[in-house]
Amino acid sequence: MTTTTHGVQGITEADIANYLANTPGFFERHAELLSAVQLSSPHGHRAVSLQERQMEMLRDRIKGLELKIMEMIRHSQENVAIADRLHRFTRSILLTADPAALPARMVESLKHEFLIPQATIRLWGVSAAYADEPFAQPASDDVKSFASSLSVPYCGVNAGFEATAWLEDPDTVMSLAMIPLRQGDATTGLLVLGSPDPTRYGAEMGTEFLMRIGDTAAAALSRLRPAA
Repeated sequence: MTTTTHGVQGITEADIANYLANTPGFFERHAELLSAVQLSSPHGHRAVSLQERQMEMLRDRIKGLELKIMEMIRHSQENVAIADRLHRFTRSILLTADPAALPARMVESLKHEFLIPQATIRLWGVSAAYADEPFAQPASDDVKSFASSLSVPYCGVNAGFEATAWLEDPDTVMSLAMIPLRQGDATTGLLVLGSPDPTRYGAEMGTEFLMRIGDTAAAALSRLRPAA
């Protein structure tokens, strides 16, 4: 009898696999093969029965599913925690009756809820009644132009941005998140978050959550602008 790598006298491994797949009663008629067939185990160099090999495959599959479930649970818990923090941030804004107190209250809440080392808000085009407030101090045309150019928040290293100087201790800031504040099509300010950790705000991080914070902040801070 002539044998080949792939089969016996023209019968290929695919033929055998197809036959077994389409003949479910084969192992019922030849049950002794389940224990007689020896396969190599991936967990060592020993031979195991077909049944034992199937059990090992099932255990590995179950272990993989358990890891996926644990990962899903972890992400779910993280998302719930973030949603709770965002809820508390929004609630603190709604409870602030004095418009002039809003920027400082936002900064305080963000730093507390999200463990942000440094944060500040700078607005332009506010009503004359708030022109002397810290949040309404002049911003250069370059900063305004930069803020207007951001289609999404900037996240990355501190490359000497002018807005960094608005923070309490700018020399320690290694990474930044800068979120444009908009009312309609107009950019009305910039929310700046700073960290001494160079990896806290990376260019690869998602910005959807930061955009939501910016939208919420801008909507609340519209009270500081002149009535249309």
